[in-house]
Amino acid sequence: MSRSASSRANKRGEPPPSPEPLPAPALDSHTHLDIAVGGEDRLPADDEVDAEIAAAAAVGVTRLVQVGVDVPSSRWSAALAEIDRLAALPRVRAVGETGLDRFRTGPEGWDAQEASFRAHIAIAKRHGIALVIHDRDAHPEILRVLDDVGLPEHTVFHCFSGDAAFARQCLDRGAVLSFAGTLTFGNAGYLREAAAIAPADQLLVETDSPFLTPVPHRGRPNASRLVPHTVRALAEVTGIELPALCDQLTATAERVFGSW
Repeated sequence: MSRSASSRANKRGEPPPSPEPLPAPALDSHTHLDIAVGGEDRLPADDEVDAEIAAAAAVGVTRLVQVGVDVPSSRWSAALAEIDRLAALPRVRAVGETGLDRFRTGPEGWDAQEASFRAHIAIAKRHGIALVIHDRDAHPEILRVLDDVGLPEHTVFHCFSGDAAFARQCLDRGAVLSFAGTLTFGNAGYLREAAAIAPADQLLVETDSPFLTPVPHRGRPNASRLVPHTVRALAEVTGIELPALCDQLTATAERVFGSW
């Protein structure tokens, strides 16, 4: 998504209030702090980012995974330009988000997009770090590429958007499914069905902030401190007690991204 579109998404109203804190620490496995805090016109100041992180920590979201969407945002995230060089930095824990998007990209761009995806998979494997996949209306194509080149040891489907059948195909290949605020949407029964079949150790949660704000604040700016809404929804779907789910999500994140 372009930074201008990101900015518009971040100006849809006043930030919602923080939810009740979780009973155990959890995390946001996918956020865009540069967009959520700074918006279109500027990068955020350090004190603004610190305040956003502190607000998340106050509700039990003690760790965040900052994700770049292009080279400039990746540079902000990790302070170097080239993706391959970034992947070698100790603070970089994954390559992505990367993948295929048949919603925003027309047929004329599909070959280039797939070539980029394949290159990013190779980088993740070369550096022994996770791959974070963006999949928009491209489920069969994503699996075709992954089956052709093989998955990195740790592969995350960010903002999982498939049904239970597609979830099963991803899970059988060893991937982790990360659910965003869309899990709480009234029309997303198919996502809840997908989450319900996933083993606990193949689940993550995220905000994708400033987008996809969970119910009851859908339509307002998202932030990592709102992760508890999605964690509670996931606990209801899976039948896992909330403290145990928080612990499992943290353990899965550490397995995928390493400790931090």
